Amino acid sequence: MSNRRNFFRTAGAVALGATAVSRVGAASLPEAVYQTSPTMQPPRPPDTGRPYNPVATLNGWSLPWRMHNGVKEFHLVAEPVVREFAPGMKANLWGYNGASPGPTIEAVEGDRVRIFVTNKLPEHTTVHWHGILLPSGMDGVGGLTQPHIPVGKTFVYEFTLLRAGTHMYHPHADEMTQMAMGMMGMFIVHPKDQRQMRVDRDFVFLLAAYDIEPGAATPKTAEMTDFNMWTWNSRVFPGIDPLVCRTGDRVRVRVGNLTMTNHPIHMHGPHFVVTGTDGGWVPPAARWPEVTTDIAVGQMRAFEFDAVAGDWAIHCHKSHHTMNAMGHDVPNMIGVDHKGVAERITRLVPDYMVMGDKGMADMGAMEMPLPDNTLPMMTGTGPFGPMEMGGMFSVVKVRDAVRPGDFREPAPYRHPPGTVAYEFKGDLEQPARAPAPQGDRNTMRVRKPSGGGHANH
Repeated sequence: MSNRRNFFRTAGAVALGATAVSRVGAASLPEAVYQTSPTMQPPRPPDTGRPYNPVATLNGWSLPWRMHNGVKEFHLVAEPVVREFAPGMKANLWGYNGASPGPTIEAVEGDRVRIFVTNKLPEHTTVHWHGILLPSGMDGVGGLTQPHIPVGKTFVYEFTLLRAGTHMYHPHADEMTQMAMGMMGMFIVHPKDQRQMRVDRDFVFLLAAYDIEPGAATPKTAEMTDFNMWTWNSRVFPGIDPLVCRTGDRVRVRVGNLTMTNHPIHMHGPHFVVTGTDGGWVPPAARWPEVTTDIAVGQMRAFEFDAVAGDWAIHCHKSHHTMNAMGHDVPNMIGVDHKGVAERITRLVPDYMVMGDKGMADMGAMEMPLPDNTLPMMTGTGPFGPMEMGGMFSVVKVRDAVRPGDFREPAPYRHPPGTVAYEFKGDLEQPARAPAPQGDRNTMRVRKPSGGGHANH
């Protein structure tokens, strides 16, 4: 208890020191490095400071720092950005250093970090270091633990990283707007001992959701439930990077959830174990094999597996979260013959297409006219045809010949002979079926009430 008590007693002194830096050090701010491309930047081992095994941020990058008297100094700039969700659609978001999410911050257990935050938004902001144990005055809750960062001003956060783990950063000021506009990033604290929790490939990404009407470019920040763009690092399939691995690699995937619902992240192929949570590493005796881990709002999870050759889907298992521009008022037209209606409609709208009467699979292959700056509901093409996916979906691509440090997308997987599902060409016997029950006037029918009237019970 004495160490913990002493730690919090020093909070005021640490905050005072950070204030002094902000006053005298403005002329010597560390460089604010920018990156606007959605192309993943390969992980770079550190040039200074303690060694660590860097992470690979899907469609993102890690923020460089400078060493100043033994302290790692980073510079974040909060500002409006333009993010390409996938080719054909861009969104007006808020983020950091030219990107949304902002760059991943990487440091090592025991490091002293000093993070300069410059506010170029049209309103005040703060930064909360989600899951990191630090002095209360550095926690980033505007009005409670610090003054808000005014427009055009730079504040300084300074603290020592006491434990390794997977963390996030985001505002605690006008959260409904600022987080809905894409202000977030990952903060990875590596173990002091490189041998601890070592893996061959370490991937990182954040879950975020947006409501952007077709033809628009700015999210509706007041939306709470009906989102239509489900993203990993503000990208949707097929714009999300694949997770490229070598056969036999020990692979870690770290995921943070800053949406407004939970996400059961499911991976095909090899089983995995959850090795990290918001609170740190999970002891080996407490782990168990899984193929799906549910990540609740505000949570982080890290899971690991041994890579097996092939193309393995990885996605949220909520089916609406693997679609783009998803509408919530689409009627179910399965079994409805509306060809006659369609013929009359095409006289007025020549491009009108009949769809939905047999299911929505045709959407994966259709090339329908779309409003500007939006994406098809289902898209993406694989070696065998349309994949009928969007949103929170990617592929773990494992190959024998991938070199260490190489994250480039490999050529299509060459399946060994006899390992691809195929059409059966023999004779099929018709199965015997019991007669189906027939409906009559006593069959219960349920009707959902609509309009402003009261339902009869």
